[in-house]
Amino acid sequence: MFSYNFKYELKLLLRSRWIQLLSLILLLLFGFSAFNGKQKVEKRKNIIVKAQEELRESDTKMLKLLDSVQRGMEVSASRWTLPTSPMAVGNYHPRVASMSLQPMAFVSTGQADLFTHFVKPTATGDDFALNFTEMTSPVQLLFGSFDLTFVIVYLLPLLIIAFSYNVLSAEKESGALRLLAAQPIGISNWVMQKLGLRFFWMSVLVIAALTLVFLIIGIDILNQRNLVLGLLALVLGYILFWFTLAFLVNLWVGSSAKNAVAMLGLWVLFVLLVPSVLNQLGNTLYPMPSRTLMVNEMREVKAEITQKQDEILDNYLRDHPEYAINDTSQRRSFWHSYMASQQLVKEELEPVVSSFENQLRKQQDWMNKFKWISPAITVQESFNHLAGTSTEDYENYRKQVMTFAGNWREYFVPLLYNNKEFTQKDYTTLPKFQYSPTSYQLVPVALTLYLISTVLFGLGIFSSKRLKTKGILN
Repeated sequence: MFSYNFKYELKLLLRSRWIQLLSLILLLLFGFSAFNGKQKVEKRKNIIVKAQEELRESDTKMLKLLDSVQRGMEVSASRWTLPTSPMAVGNYHPRVASMSLQPMAFVSTGQADLFTHFVKPTATGDDFALNFTEMTSPVQLLFGSFDLTFVIVYLLPLLIIAFSYNVLSAEKESGALRLLAAQPIGISNWVMQKLGLRFFWMSVLVIAALTLVFLIIGIDILNQRNLVLGLLALVLGYILFWFTLAFLVNLWVGSSAKNAVAMLGLWVLFVLLVPSVLNQLGNTLYPMPSRTLMVNEMREVKAEITQKQDEILDNYLRDHPEYAINDTSQRRSFWHSYMASQQLVKEELEPVVSSFENQLRKQQDWMNKFKWISPAITVQESFNHLAGTSTEDYENYRKQVMTFAGNWREYFVPLLYNNKEFTQKDYTTLPKFQYSPTSYQLVPVALTLYLISTVLFGLGIFSSKRLKTKGILN
């Protein structure tokens, strides 16, 4: 009976133009979304490359100017910008701290349209107050980005609903279900077989479309096979979840119209409502402190400390005797007092900055705790991690930049307080920024989706024993 149903359903699907239309829709959606994501990635990459080229040109000019000054030649540059001054190098020739793009960055825009991918920390800048956001069109933020994640998380379930909502109800409404009842097969097994074949076809179409898209875009599938296989496993788990919901709805609801309304209601619940409610609850329970108040407090602390810079410098030299050289020719300028006060400013503002980080961490913990309520949240978050554009990725990047900014500033402190000039030899030892991405495993998330689908499927099998008492054939 199983082979007969399989052959019969297969013939119906092959003869139906729905399969051809579905294949075309999937290919167009995946192709356009991947192309759109690739364009955004290329734009980001070009911006970083341009910043690095500007840095190389700036360094070339700096080295030429440095060579001319060391040779005693006349130069047409302001005294305070001469590269022999450590602070001039630290402020006018900062390094590019860029967030390198991941191989699968085109899959999900994530937070990439909110945060910048490179900053230039200076020696006198506040590493805890660096601006990592960038100006973004509010219209774009309103509608989001049309990427692969959007297609898979939001649109693919709608295609599955259209493909599976009336598997049982259509047979009942056409009168064929009474004939089927005379066959030696249970209703639940019959629905399972039909949906299983449709799940198989949908999986084949999705895998084929994604593989073709990867080849066209230029993704090296062999070298990136772990990422590709993880992505496919996650997508198939998400597809299985929605087919399992279709299995339950077909058994529990009734007419095709009611099935369609129920499936669309579940789509609204899991894709739109639950993520929105969890996000709003997170913002309500763990509100972020006002950034305006933080900026005002920062200015007040700086103004107060500026008035005590001479006293702060004396205390700083007392704590760092290696810089307190007993030499009457030693010069103490504005930069000596300023750099000494920077550490105090950072310590004074540490509670304010920590409050931002703590609240952000609590919001993330809140979402991680309840994200399994909606597979849509889980899948989208996993795709963001895969692309390297998640909130955690940008938080990791921010912390690495803050560490580098501190190293950059500390590099010039010995030169400044020992009254040493910056030389070409020092240029080769300048700190360099190297971004280290976070690691993330997709397979455990996919296995969890399979487990959820299995539990729902078991619930459907268990409840199918009540079909006769419901009078499903009437």
